[in-house]
Amino acid sequence: MRLPRPAALGLLSLLLLLLPAPEAAKKPTPCQRCRGLVDKFNQGLVDTAKKNFGGGNTAWEEKTLSKYESSEIRLLEILEGLCESSDFECNQMLEAQEEHLEAWWLQLKNEYPDLFEWFCVKTLKLCCSPGTYGPDCLACQGGSQRPCSGNGHCSGDGSRQGDGSCRCHVGYQGPLCTDCMDGYFSSLRNETHSVCTVRTGLSGSYTPCRLSLGCWHGMGHVWIRNTHTQPGYSSRVRIAAFSPACDESCKTCSGPTNRDCGECEVGWVLDEGACVDVDECAAETPPCSAAQFCKNANGSYTCEECDSSCVGCTGEGPGNCKECIPGYAREHGQCADVDECSLAEKACVRKNENCYNTPGSYVCVCPDGFEETEDACVPPAEAEATEESPTQLPAHEDL
Repeated sequence: MRLPRPAALGLLSLLLLLLPAPEAAKKPTPCQRCRGLVDKFNQGLVDTAKKNFGGGNTAWEEKTLSKYESSEIRLLEILEGLCESSDFECNQMLEAQEEHLEAWWLQLKNEYPDLFEWFCVKTLKLCCSPGTYGPDCLACQGGSQRPCSGNGHCSGDGSRQGDGSCRCHVGYQGPLCTDCMDGYFSSLRNETHSVCTVRTGLSGSYTPCRLSLGCWHGMGHVWIRNTHTQPGYSSRVRIAAFSPACDESCKTCSGPTNRDCGECEVGWVLDEGACVDVDECAAETPPCSAAQFCKNANGSYTCEECDSSCVGCTGEGPGNCKECIPGYAREHGQCADVDECSLAEKACVRKNENCYNTPGSYVCVCPDGFEETEDACVPPAEAEATEESPTQLPAHEDL
């Protein structure tokens, strides 16, 4: 049963307001696409490193046709494996830049052995060298050799984006990430390095180190024997030092790294002498529901909701759907809304009827002023003529 026109228009408005549009996929930047292409090219070099022409007389072929390792045949094999057939953006970049890659392979690779630097940085100008940022590839704060003093991340590092400012690691602050945050002390500082260590006690006071609290008696600390001991505590008094915290993977430890753990924390497992993170997302039985995807984290994991356009997913966004919900179809590698109103087969079949696309569906509505019947939207003039004709049946009225 079709709704009266005002009700149909109200339904259309409600659908447009309440139905969420699919979340836009986080597309890789041009620099990331270029770097990805170079990474695949370099992997192709590795995969073809031990190959030859594959004919019956390799020695004659290499003497006559030049070495396989620098041949156009090897280049062609590498190029053919760079992009998946469904990866539209990769194939588009490869098609546009294939001549550059061929020129580098045949003429320039000895002079410019770093393909990324020559191709992405100098030729296409999509990326910057490590330690530089922005349209002009300026040096990051603290210099390109050790951006942010090695204690933070430079905004835009390696790309043509960002402003070069420092986002400091935990424990550090300041424009160059050389200052210590509250709760940390400077255990090393000179012209080139600054090291901040977490505080676990006060210098010069009795601060016993209980193993279950996750601290250790570090090298260089000064200790003297205590005249009394307390159960569970070391029988020493620290007089001029702080105990750095254990590595996050350790429940107890004898040193600062993941190889010094006495016992691994929950979510970590001992592997070849070190506590390493358990990737719960790689388990044979996934820990998340069918409508979620798993994101591994150090010592744990989280379950994130799939995009609204997905029926099951492997990651964030409509580009990682296993299948698309009804009303959506895979387009350019991701689930996108099907515009039923633009299809060759008309979705709204009544005469004069308007079609309005909505996320995952569509609505059929008569134009304003038209009267709605079972099989047509009747213009006002025709509707009046029908009402005045005594031989016509009364107009259809929707319930």
